[in-house]
Formats: sequence, C-alpha cells, structure tokens
Amino acid sequence: MREPAHSQAVAMTRQLLSMRQGFVFTSFILAETYAYFSRSLKMRLQILDDAEKNPVMRWEPVLAEDEQEARRLLRRYADKSFSYCDAVSFALMRRLGLERAATFDKHFRQIGGFGIIGPPQSYLEED
Repeated sequence: MREPAHSQAVAMTRQLLSMRQGFVFTSFILAETYAYFSRSLKMRLQILDDAEKNPVMRWEPVLAEDEQEARRLLRRYADKSFSYCDAVSFALMRRLGLERAATFDKHFRQIGGFGIIGPPQSYLEED
C-alpha cells in the first residue's frame, strides 16, 4: 500500500522515534487507522501489535467530556470538514495539554492551536 506521502510519513516516524517521542492514541484513532489499512493483513496486524505492545504508544481513554467537547467543536466549526474522530482528538489534546500533532491530516491546521509535525502547508491545502 503506497500513498503519495508514504516515504515522508516513514521518514517522519523514524525521526520522531529516534528522538524517543511518545505517541498518544485512542480507540477512535485505532479504529480509523485499522479501517484505513484493513485491506492489508500485514499492516492491520502491525497496527494491533503496536497498539498493544509498542512502548512509545500511550493509550489514552476518551472521556465523556471529550466527546461532549468534540460535538461542541463540530457545531462551532460546521464549515470545516473534520471528522468526529478528529474532533475527539482535538478535545483530548486540549484536555491533556498536548501542543503538537504528528499528522498528515489537514484538519489539524483547520482547527488551529496545535503545532504540526508533518508535511509542508502546501501538502495540506484546506477544503
């Protein structure tokens, strides 16, 4: 499976891992990632293994308050195209005081307020 920015994503991940950066994820992120790679048995098993065993991956439960805030964000930014999973991520990151996102998802630029570790702005043009 090759996406246009696959090599950039691999390089970014390697760089972050070499810096011993940790990654926070949720069941929502796991669900989206697993679904995206569901056609590849190797990738979807790797995703499950990383979620369960990779020490740089920190599982963070989503609270009811995070989901309530996500719904508020979706209403407030109705002109934007980010998903419910994105909105939950924004709410959780704000609650935890996380300031940076390692992402190729343009929606983190749409919401603003987060430093983006990823490709240049030109790759992530807004809707």
